[in-house]
Amino acid sequence: MSTSLEIVRIPVLSDNYVWLMREPQSGSVGVVDPAVAGPVLAEADKRGWKITHILNTHHHGDHVGGNREIKEATGCTVVGLGRDKARIPGIDVTVDDGDRYRFGEAEAEVIFVPGHTVGHCAYAFKEQRALFCGDTLFALGCGKMFEGTPQQFWHSLERLRALPDEMRVYCAHEYTQSNARFAVTIETDNRQLMARRDSIDAARARGEATVPSLLGEEKQTNPFLRADKPGVQKAVGMAGQDPVKVFAEVRHRKDVFR
Repeated sequence: MSTSLEIVRIPVLSDNYVWLMREPQSGSVGVVDPAVAGPVLAEADKRGWKITHILNTHHHGDHVGGNREIKEATGCTVVGLGRDKARIPGIDVTVDDGDRYRFGEAEAEVIFVPGHTVGHCAYAFKEQRALFCGDTLFALGCGKMFEGTPQQFWHSLERLRALPDEMRVYCAHEYTQSNARFAVTIETDNRQLMARRDSIDAARARGEATVPSLLGEEKQTNPFLRADKPGVQKAVGMAGQDPVKVFAEVRHRKDVFR
């Protein structure tokens, strides 16, 4: 049975996005990575939606901070990666790599994507072309490598890159403008990237959000998905080298970029 997802962006804290989604056939309402509870409960109440699920991608406080309060208010089910269950507050249902998780009449493929943390996952609603990837992949960026290895992180990004171009990337932060400032220092001759940078600057000047983005556009312009491309390898002086090492170099450069 074909179904859709109605997805609402809720800006919280300084630069976080919490995603509220409703599957209309069942009435299921999910929250992805609630940093805080108040604005999420208020938005759901305003729409007359009863929250039934929380989907967590990883354990960081700005992704799980609202779990317990939302669960207490709604009785919802908290879903997270089984191998990180000790760090997910209020977790009820554990999932693992390759699982298909039913959300009403929709279905998400669970993809294990360590790197930012060692217990990070993404939820790919392929039929609805929606990818909730937490802090593994950003518009024009990727998360900091707090717990994983370059090899783990690059493999995770390769797995996300293999998804269809039409997938929308619902990442958890509004980092795109600063990511673009860095990206253009890597691929200085990527015209598509330069044009994207200009459109992002214009959008932010108008106060508009830059996410979700299209995965196909990320594949063409995001340097962290392009560590195996000659242009990126040449830009960091590592032509023909192992993409894992190239990725690690690009990640290091972003870490010290100002």
